[in-house]
Amino acid sequence: MNFDEFLKLTSKVKNIALPAESSHFKMVPPFRRSLMEKQKEAIKKAKRAGVLMLFYPDITKQTKFVLILRKTYKGVHSAQIAFPGGKLEKQDTSLEVAAVRETFEEVGVPMDAIKIIRKLSQVYIPPSNFYVQPFLGTTSYTPSFIKQEDEVEAIIEIDLQHLLDDGIVITKKVSTSYSAEVEVPAFKLNGHIVWGATAMVLSEIKDLLKPYM
Repeated sequence: MNFDEFLKLTSKVKNIALPAESSHFKMVPPFRRSLMEKQKEAIKKAKRAGVLMLFYPDITKQTKFVLILRKTYKGVHSAQIAFPGGKLEKQDTSLEVAAVRETFEEVGVPMDAIKIIRKLSQVYIPPSNFYVQPFLGTTSYTPSFIKQEDEVEAIIEIDLQHLLDDGIVITKKVSTSYSAEVEVPAFKLNGHIVWGATAMVLSEIKDLLKPYM
C-alpha cells in the first residue's frame, strides 16, 4: 500500500472502537487462560511497558512497519520477535513517552520524527508479569535504522500487505517457559515466527485496518 494512502486510512481508524479481545484471542496460546487464572494476584502488581508499531514509507513509498529480534539471553523473552519498546522508567512521563524513547534507543528513529496516531488494546504478558500498552505511530520518511547492539539482534522490516495476507497465519510448535514444546497460533513474517503478545497486537492491527482496505 502506498504510504500516502495509508496515512488517509489512519484518519479513519483513529477514533473507532478497538476489536481488542476478539482479535487477541485469534492468536492466544492454549495455555494463556490458565496462566491468567494462576496469576490473578500477580497481575495486581504487574509492571508497565509501552511498545510502538511504527509505520513508515520505504524508498518506493510502500508502507512498512518495524519489528525487532531480541538478543539471546537468560530470560523469558530471549530471541523473540517484538515491537520496539520497553518498561516505564522514572524519567518517562507516560507509557507513550516510554514507547517512543525505547524506539529511538532500540532502532534509532528520532523521537521528534515519530507521530502517535492512537493507543491500541493492552496486552498482559504472564511470564514477565507486564502489562504492555501498544501504540500505533508513523514517521514520514524512510528511517535509517540503527540497532541497539546490546539488546537487538536484528531489525525486521515488514510490508503491511504481507501482514494482511491470511495465508501467513500458521500453527507452530515452540518452546516456552512453561513447556518444552507447545503448539501456538502464529504469523510467519519474512521467514520469522511471531507469536504470543506481539502476534496478539498484530492481529488487532490487521482487524482494525482490513475493513478499510
